Order: sequence, then C-alpha cells, then structure tokens
Amino acid sequence: MCAFALELPIPIPKPSANLLARLDPMQLVDELSMIYTTCLMCYATFSFSKSTKARAILGSSLLGLSIFITAYYHYLQDPRFHQNAYAILTVVVVLRSMWLMEVTLRSKWRKARALSASAHVNGGSNPCSSRDVQLSQNTRDLKILNTMWFMVVFGLTSFLTGFLIWNLDNHYCSTFRGWRRRIGLPWGIVLEGHGWWHLLTGTGAYIYIIWGIWLRHCLNGRQDEYELYWPRFYNWPDVVRVEKEIPKPVHLNGTAAIKTH
Repeated sequence: MCAFALELPIPIPKPSANLLARLDPMQLVDELSMIYTTCLMCYATFSFSKSTKARAILGSSLLGLSIFITAYYHYLQDPRFHQNAYAILTVVVVLRSMWLMEVTLRSKWRKARALSASAHVNGGSNPCSSRDVQLSQNTRDLKILNTMWFMVVFGLTSFLTGFLIWNLDNHYCSTFRGWRRRIGLPWGIVLEGHGWWHLLTGTGAYIYIIWGIWLRHCLNGRQDEYELYWPRFYNWPDVVRVEKEIPKPVHLNGTAAIKTH
C-alpha cells in the first residue's frame, strides 16, 4: 500500500498488485461489511409500504444473498467479484431510491397515483383538496425534489471521483510514491490517492445516507416535520426536526387571560 495512507473507519476495498492474489482474512471482513450495509439499505428501500409477509421474504432473500456472496468470495478470493457485487447492489438501491423520490415528490406522478387510488376507493370521484393547499404542497415538494437531486449528483460525483483517483493510484502507485518522497511532508500527503479514496467515497456515502433518511420522512408524508439543514456548502448536511412555535396565551392588562365562551 502506498505511503502516507489516511486510514478512516470506512470499509473500502484495499488495492492489490495482483487481483487474484490470496487475500488476508481481515481484508475479506473489511470488504464484506460493504455488502452487508448495502443489503440493509436495500431492505429499507424495497420494504417500504409492503406487507409483513413481503418484508419477511425480502429480508430472507437478502440474508441468503449476503451469505452466498460471503461464501463465494471466500472461496474465489478475487476482488473483482466483490467490486462487481457491490456495484450491482448499489446501483439497484440508488435507482430504486430515485424512482421513489420522483413518484412521491413530483406533482404529476403524485396526482396520477392519487386519482388512481381515489377511483379505486370512491368509484371514480376526484379527491377533495383545496387548490391553494395543493399548490403549496407542490411548491414545497418541488423544492425538496430539486435539493435531493443536487444531493444525488453531489454524492455520486464525490464517490466516482474517489473511485477514479483510487484506480489511478493503483496503476501509478510507484510514480506517486516517488513524487511524494521528493515533495516530503506535509504537502506530499496531497498526492496520497488511497487517502482521497477514503475521504471522497466516505463523503458520498454520508450524503447518500442523509438523502435516504430525508426521503424516508417524505415517504411517510412528514415533509413539514423534518427538513434538511445544510447552511453552507462546506458544512455536513443533516436532517432535523422542524421546531414548531407554541402560541402564547393572550393576557388582558398583563394578568387576566382573554377567554372565549
């Protein structure tokens, strides 16, 4: 591994000069944790609004899949298998989350679903909703949707940039190592590609988790109760509960409260 590696507690695949080399058991555990975490995210994404039976089947299937990947990776010990399995799971989860985000927050898709549900329940009658309230909800959800798409693009860009740097560091490790030795500390650490891989992919993963938490609240129809707190671009975003102001009682002459009968 290249010198000056920045070790962060983020499970990521380690570079190897020979992809078919026998891997250390602890490295297998480190890399497989990525699979287990993604399977959990997959369950959270696909189990929403499903029946208990469907959730049980989904959970059992994902458990079986994670066991299969673990056993086969231990037998094969080829990092390419782990990378492909992780990539497929991640793409499935992200695409599913994008679809849920669109059909939940995009007004035209939400309206189509509402009309369909109303026709099924009320025999074709349109849902009763104030036009002003509906417009307000559409404006609110469109703003949330645009912010979420920015988070998706930002997170994917960060993750893919880290992946690109990691691959360049694998192929040109000796070159970068020579440059770092000539430059010396502390500036030589800037050329540590494996460290940037940790930082950038960790940032992308964090953005995805925050996006998933916010999306979950929106799926539950709680857009007015939770909001994204991201005051500046260089701050870490977070989903926080909206604090509602409690109306204070009105008093007459500072002592007697106004009462209505």
